[in-house]
Amino acid sequence: MENIFIAVATHKPYWMPQDPLYTPVQAGAFGKESLGWQRDDAGEHISQKNETYCELTALYWMWKNVDADIYGLAHYRRYLAVGRPLLDKHCQPLTEKQILHRMREVDILLPKKRHYWIETNESQYVHAHHAADLAATKAALAEVCPEALPAWACVMKRRSGHRFNLFLMRKARFHEYCAWLFPILFQVEAGLDIAAYSPRDRRVFGYLSERLLDVWLLHRGYAYRETRTVHLETQRWGHKIVSFVKRKFARRSDI
Repeated sequence: MENIFIAVATHKPYWMPQDPLYTPVQAGAFGKESLGWQRDDAGEHISQKNETYCELTALYWMWKNVDADIYGLAHYRRYLAVGRPLLDKHCQPLTEKQILHRMREVDILLPKKRHYWIETNESQYVHAHHAADLAATKAALAEVCPEALPAWACVMKRRSGHRFNLFLMRKARFHEYCAWLFPILFQVEAGLDIAAYSPRDRRVFGYLSERLLDVWLLHRGYAYRETRTVHLETQRWGHKIVSFVKRKFARRSDI
């Protein structure tokens, strides 16, 4: 049987799956009291960057310190799942049997895409965050992986994308992805001034990694399968939709 390790990134006490596939990882543990779970500041780490990298500090820790056949990243409130999240109260995180069934013919399992319909990935990001983030990412790609620039341009024009930094990947793909992603983000970090960013916008590298995942997939041409996502807290869709429309038509000083 394959060894599956799924890191559940969390920064506070919360319900966790009892399935041993899921390992709670205290993200941003550096300099903080232990929650009693695996810390992301053990071994090689970037735990101190959690304010801007979010769950990616748990991802980096897993990449550098865990040996598995299949790696996964989940969040304390959000998991890849079975069932119908809006209708089925028994919607649950994936089990080992369900994971292996879904990954019989692919190396990558992702959440279903989020569709924007009236926005491209580029315009949605600019309306929600800062245009400078995308410019810095494109510049970093030109330095670190220029051959991925056509994929970047294509992904920016799409009206949907994989969000949440949720996935399962077989070992070779996982290590390849992390070895590709983090040098790009470190290059962006070195050239992007976020001193005046709000606490929300300072989570910039977590947001950018969501867009970069699709760039990597398109650039490499890798097949993947999608599955449902379960959210353990109520989603305020009315509020989200109103905010989405407001952002689209609001003016921002950096656009």
